[in-house]
Amino acid sequence: MNPRFYPLAATIAIFVAAYAVCYAQFPYMLSTRVAGNLLTDNAYLGIVAVGMTVVILSGGIDLSVGSVIAFSGVFVAVMLRDSGLHPLAVFALLLLITTAFGAAMGAIIHVLAMPAFIVTLAGMFLARGAAYMLTIDSVPIAHPFYDLMQDAYWLMPGKGRLTLIGVLMLLSVLGGALVAHRTRFGASVFALGGGEQTARLMGVRVGRTTVGIYAFSGFMAGLSGLVFSVYTGSGYPLATVGTELTAIAAVVIGGTLLTGGAGYVLGTLFGVLTMGLIQTYIVFDGSLSSWWTKIVIGLLLLLFILLQKGLLRLTSARLSGAGTGAGSAARAG
Repeated sequence: MNPRFYPLAATIAIFVAAYAVCYAQFPYMLSTRVAGNLLTDNAYLGIVAVGMTVVILSGGIDLSVGSVIAFSGVFVAVMLRDSGLHPLAVFALLLLITTAFGAAMGAIIHVLAMPAFIVTLAGMFLARGAAYMLTIDSVPIAHPFYDLMQDAYWLMPGKGRLTLIGVLMLLSVLGGALVAHRTRFGASVFALGGGEQTARLMGVRVGRTTVGIYAFSGFMAGLSGLVFSVYTGSGYPLATVGTELTAIAAVVIGGTLLTGGAGYVLGTLFGVLTMGLIQTYIVFDGSLSSWWTKIVIGLLLLLFILLQKGLLRLTSARLSGAGTGAGSAARAG
């Protein structure tokens, strides 16, 4: 197997093994009801993690996504309460705002040559502050269209419900995989993750790609905020605090190299599902504290960072060996 597939294979193997352990102790875990709930409960995280995957593949980071999700929920709730617009019009306006917000951060990162960490940290405070400017209270969303979206589901065999937001997460993963692995933009993202100077030598338009990366992340964060508002039925400026770190953890557990240049969107899906499976197991057990979720996720994160470090050393050793062999052959000639 190509060493690049090792982290992805490890993620899938861990998920399957964890599910097997859960099934051995709680056979009902294999039911479609649990599977449907797993997708629904983690839909917003899965969507924002897709955007985060593209950012990390480029060697960047986006700390603003948790605040953008909270802003999105508050924006939709306030607009539906005060403006009288149809939810679809509000959705389109919100996605335009969050995409432009991401693009602006990407432009600042490129034009001013500032670290993504600093720029997106400022974006995190800006988005959270904007949410507080709209309201400091939790705003319930009462609209027939929201009721329709919340009640939309496909009844699977075994009476499990595949909800609209669960389907939307799967479609987001599919779309993100196509963007990252089957487009010229995706190839530019991977090239940028290998180093900016290398990407320039390959003909990558670094500025345009950087703006596109953070615009995509902003779009996915806005979409995640819409899904979260459907899931909770409200908007709250203090919601999703720390979600950006959870999304980064899901991406790394999914096998994406934290320094950029290697990874798969599919792995991120399994990273999100693994984290959701841990929470589901704790609920089924009933005797474990919810803090065990954080502990296990921390251990998995450490495991994958060590795995990535080992793969980097293995790759460097192979390249060094290949270079030595080529040099010896040239001298012999």
